[in-house]
Amino acid sequence: MYVEDLIGPETVNTMPEETMDAFQDHGEVALTLERDLDEAHRVFERIAEAGVDYDDVVVRLEQEGVQKFSDSFAELLDGVRAKRGELVSA
Repeated sequence: MYVEDLIGPETVNTMPEETMDAFQDHGEVALTLERDLDEAHRVFERIAEAGVDYDDVVVRLEQEGVQKFSDSFAELLDGVRAKRGELVSA
């Protein structure tokens, strides 16, 4: 749904496998990230007028995103440790 709108140089996008499959099936690869920048600037202006602090939102999203990746990595390591314990004791 959002994948095509976020394609641009020096970008990284993580997504579930189902999203990748859907994009491969019917998505279009094109440099879209910098399209209609004037409208994007107007959106940010309206967001500020509504009292939303963009910088605060970015900090929170970054913190939550890093925490989720950290939690996932810790879960992965726990799984590896558990599997290693199974194999060593076998």
